[in-house]
Amino acid sequence: MKQIEQQILATLEQRKAQSLFRSLRPKENLVDFCSNDYLGFSKSILLNSEVNDFPSGATGSRLLAGNTQFIEGLEQEIADFHGAEAGLIFNSGYDANVGLLSCLPQKNDVLLTDELIHASMIDGARLSYATRYKFRHNDVKDLEKKLQIENNSQFTTLNSFVALESVYSMDGDKANLLEISNLCEKYGANLIVDEAHATGVFGKNGKGLVNELGLENKVFARVVTFGKALGCHGAIVLGSKGLRDYLINFARSFIYTTAAPQHTHESVRQAYQLLKSPDFSNQSLHKLIQFFRKQASQISGLELIESSSAIQCIIISGNERCRLVASELQKNGLDIRPIVSPTVPKGKERLRICLHSFNTEEEILKIFETLKVLL
Repeated sequence: MKQIEQQILATLEQRKAQSLFRSLRPKENLVDFCSNDYLGFSKSILLNSEVNDFPSGATGSRLLAGNTQFIEGLEQEIADFHGAEAGLIFNSGYDANVGLLSCLPQKNDVLLTDELIHASMIDGARLSYATRYKFRHNDVKDLEKKLQIENNSQFTTLNSFVALESVYSMDGDKANLLEISNLCEKYGANLIVDEAHATGVFGKNGKGLVNELGLENKVFARVVTFGKALGCHGAIVLGSKGLRDYLINFARSFIYTTAAPQHTHESVRQAYQLLKSPDFSNQSLHKLIQFFRKQASQISGLELIESSSAIQCIIISGNERCRLVASELQKNGLDIRPIVSPTVPKGKERLRICLHSFNTEEEILKIFETLKVLL
């Protein structure tokens, strides 16, 4: 066996010993409490019925053979829906965040990120040549302190950026967007917001938390992903026409990849038609969220992270214990997954429960009936 193979196997064995080993598993016939399909759009007959009459591939990057008037029209349609001037579609939310954050902040710029931003934002920030700092999660005072330091620095900073999520993927809590946007305005910083877990769930017709708070003109760039509540695939960066042109020229994750096929974009268009429909409502989802939290509050000693989003988290400290509880829930027909360290801090391992408009109160009651026995 080659030395590199031995090193790979040894590293994997070490992860197993630390209860950190990840493995893929096929879908099972369990009640869905783990997917990001918050509105059930991925199961929509309308969304899936009109996407089969297109070529299977785009045949090249958007800068070569993969661009169409359809995609450009869709980008503008989505931008208009979210109250932005323009937008650029990427193949995934990961590509969008990496492309945006790696090419926009430059060598003499400063990039301030919430300590709990998504891995895609972290990777984009790491690839940037900007000076990077983290601020404590949702801590407005800590952010202002760091903005003040930069403003008073003897070194010349051309631009400063603040990057965060409007709804955090691992905790489900909201960013203090109003206060942070006011801070950015005060110190001349450019605010970048990932709306992945807010789209479809918050704002009029699911336009997101930025829309709900009326901050469209105070946010420099937004990332909206299609793979969560919209039940599709891909993402769009929303901002000015200048930003769109800049990304076309400098975002490597856009330039050097084959474009998504048109049937993918048609699915996205259909999802937005559902959001725009006069019949659209996410109120049933929010009622389930309230019902879930009410049931959780009735179990003594249960540690629940504060959240009004579709992501609800119950702390079960310890990797092995958290995995064990999740496994027992799955045996009872509930597809609930453990989130363990180092993805989350040690001691803050949790059951990450995603609620959907298609879940029922009976299914939620089954979660807590099972937990009462297990805990």
